[in-house]
Amino acid sequence: MLFNLLLIIIGLVLLIAGGESLVKGAVGIAAKARLSKLVIGMTVVSFGTSSPELLVSLQSAHEGLPEIAIGNVIGSNIANIALVLGVTVLIFPMPVARNTIRYDWPMMMIASVLFYLFAFDLEIQRWEGILMFVSLIAFIIFIIVQSRKSNKVESLDMPEIEEKPNNISIAKNIFFLVLGLIGLYFGSYWLIKGAKSIAVDLGVSQHVIGITIIAFGTSVPELATSCVAAYRKETDISVGNLIGSNIFNILAVLGLTSIVSPIAVKEFVLSWDLLWMIGIAILMLPMMLVKRKVGRLSGAILLAIYITYIVTLF
Repeated sequence: MLFNLLLIIIGLVLLIAGGESLVKGAVGIAAKARLSKLVIGMTVVSFGTSSPELLVSLQSAHEGLPEIAIGNVIGSNIANIALVLGVTVLIFPMPVARNTIRYDWPMMMIASVLFYLFAFDLEIQRWEGILMFVSLIAFIIFIIVQSRKSNKVESLDMPEIEEKPNNISIAKNIFFLVLGLIGLYFGSYWLIKGAKSIAVDLGVSQHVIGITIIAFGTSVPELATSCVAAYRKETDISVGNLIGSNIFNILAVLGLTSIVSPIAVKEFVLSWDLLWMIGIAILMLPMMLVKRKVGRLSGAILLAIYITYIVTLF
């Protein structure tokens, strides 16, 4: 038990350091590539912070543990909005870019509904996984092209975000980014390993382990990255990271996992957990529309919802 607690502590330290390095590198690359920081958050940072979910889900599917694979994705998506966004805006209320409401949130909803429809027959098949992944590639291409067209408009659209000059070379920015991803990977791995061992010792079911302990563990990169981004007032990285991570979790993590091996879905997941995930995603829209800023009250509500959901599971 003591060894597992030590693994969790080391994992958390690595995640916080990795989050700081990842944000620094991502913002620098955004400036050099003349892409908006929102797009960097939606792509590079989101993929980096979603890599633990991908690795856990692939391993779970390979070992014949579909409950952990599905629970990991659903639990992470719920945690990203209700826990991570909630905690982040309590630190620093976040202004919301127009393109987040126009493109990113709708894509998250499309991905969520697609997940529900594909899971309706209680199995996500290979062709459905392929369709998910192709949809993700198309969306990434779309937002990069859109960013190139509207970069100047977007920078004017976010007056609260201070644009800082970036004098660091592209090689150093890539180094910070890679260093951050490595920290997030090993930090997540050790945190999950320690948390899973403790949960097993306590006799918790695979579904609950997947949707709580492992989902929380794989969401800690988003929590660390978003909190650091909010503290540094790089808030479009924070918003883009969370929405992008949810899109990646469904279209990339579930998509690729189901391509490797079709994933079975339990009926209670369809009638309970997935509905919570979709409901929380819907709730995010009015919070973003009010003064185009997610404030501390919204953060408190989201955090209360997450606590309520976890309590209902037990």
